Amino acid sequence: MNRLGLLMAIAGALTAAPNDTFLLRGVTVHPVTGPKIENTSLLVQDGKIAEIGPKIVAPKGMKVIDAKGMHVWPGFIDSATDTGMNEISSVRETVDTGEVGTFNPQIRAAVAVNPSSEHFPVVRGNGTTSMVLMPGGAGGRGGPFGRLGGGDGPLIQGQASMIHTDGWTWEEMEVNRSVGMQVAFPDTPRIPGRFAAMLGMDRPQTTFADMDRQRLDRIKRLADFMTDARRYQKAKAAKEPGFRTDLKFEAMLPVLEGRTPLVMVANKQKNVREVIKFADEQKVKVVLAGTDDFGNTLPDLKAKNIPVILGPTYELPAEEDHAYDEPFTRPGEIFKSGVKFAFGSFGTQFARNLPYNAANAVAFGLPYDEAIKAITINPAEIWGVADKIGSIEKGKWADLIVTDREDPLEITTNVKHMFIRGQAVDLTSKHTRYYEKYLNRP
Repeated sequence: MNRLGLLMAIAGALTAAPNDTFLLRGVTVHPVTGPKIENTSLLVQDGKIAEIGPKIVAPKGMKVIDAKGMHVWPGFIDSATDTGMNEISSVRETVDTGEVGTFNPQIRAAVAVNPSSEHFPVVRGNGTTSMVLMPGGAGGRGGPFGRLGGGDGPLIQGQASMIHTDGWTWEEMEVNRSVGMQVAFPDTPRIPGRFAAMLGMDRPQTTFADMDRQRLDRIKRLADFMTDARRYQKAKAAKEPGFRTDLKFEAMLPVLEGRTPLVMVANKQKNVREVIKFADEQKVKVVLAGTDDFGNTLPDLKAKNIPVILGPTYELPAEEDHAYDEPFTRPGEIFKSGVKFAFGSFGTQFARNLPYNAANAVAFGLPYDEAIKAITINPAEIWGVADKIGSIEKGKWADLIVTDREDPLEITTNVKHMFIRGQAVDLTSKHTRYYEKYLNRP
């Protein structure tokens, strides 16, 4: 290439529209925070939503995507998962959750994510653009050390991080590296009666009283750690002679200052009441996660303004005497109570089913618009990132999905385009590759 040709190529590259700037034309936009806007256009500039309207004229050289008849939604948010930290659960080397030690507040989930995980393309295919990673593991509502912090497992499991589902590095994927501090609130370990006989555990090895004493002791240890963190906070503020930085206590300062909530993983009604009491005593913000038996605690959660992260609706009742459809009707009951809630997959294997869990709740009483909010704007508000994502509004990041049908919760609806910060995302995955391979088998 001669000098003139080289200069022209450079000039063309400099004037070409960037990859995060484009115009979507002929679409129906579903802002979530307002009514849908039919037959309109959506302008994205520098990765952010710049304008929505029917008469937007694309500047010269801007990429125009003709998506006539398609629907634009904000990308979905999974509020509890370990996707990217748990590749093959039976191969310990590929699982980076559940650190040893009782108190691990300095651990951040985002730094452990594997951007090349095969699970990310799969969840993107169903519309998930962001997720909250739980450092203690999200499977089973409490990680590998027991469901709810029974026994000698970690109590403070680390900082939950919100990331995008696409990027070359964890820094590139990061939305907020610390949206909450995961705590496995102490519970009395137990095995449901219907499983005890199968496991040869007809007789408990320790009495219930002994296990309850252990639980109360662990709650006291958690409270004592909070007290020690406050002493550290005061010593730092006073610049006491001989003060030395402690990474564990340093990580607790945003919690004590009310900037970061404790993500309390608590399962039963009894534990929920203890969490409410603990939050009152410690004067900290709390997000309740993984509860499948609220009992009559919902009015108290509403009064205390404690949001809830719900697990999958495709599961069995938590107790033998619960109604068979209790997991299906639970989201509708929580909505009626006025408690703010969001959905989390609480795992990796079925994280792709996030929108279908919301859809299942609609069939059992949850209003459709609230189901959409529970995987878009509600989690964005709960995790403190609603100024960036969660709805389609001017100035927010262009985290968008474009679907061929109006209902993104319907299994037959396909995500045709996805954008994260305005960048087009590849929607192929191991699933689609194998589909094409065997579809074209000779």
